Amino acid sequence: QVHLVESGGGLVQAGGSLRLSCAASRSIFSINSMGWYRQAPGKQRELVATITDTGTTNYADSVKGRFTISRDYAKNTVDLQMNSLKPENTAVYYCNGLARYEYWGQGTQVTVSS
Repeated sequence: QVHLVESGGGLVQAGGSLRLSCAASRSIFSINSMGWYRQAPGKQRELVATITDTGTTNYADSVKGRFTISRDYAKNTVDLQMNSLKPENTAVYYCNGLARYEYWGQGTQVTVSS
């Protein structure tokens, strides 16, 4: 069992930056893939970025070049650096871990004002 807790969300103006962090309750060495997903009001949850245990990353086309995902084995965290934020990035952002089972955090709200 792994508990994931997100932090770092908030309100930011368009063009600004935020850094989200996901803290795992235990070592993330055995978690094959970790990532960030988001869900905007009235929309389905969608992938933002993932990173595997070998460091391979994958990004949604809409965030490529602006968002960076990273994984810290010493801290057992997965961070998402978000730059050049746009109002359409407003959503609840969820941390995800995929090992033998799939784990989700509670989510953190990101609001980008125009």
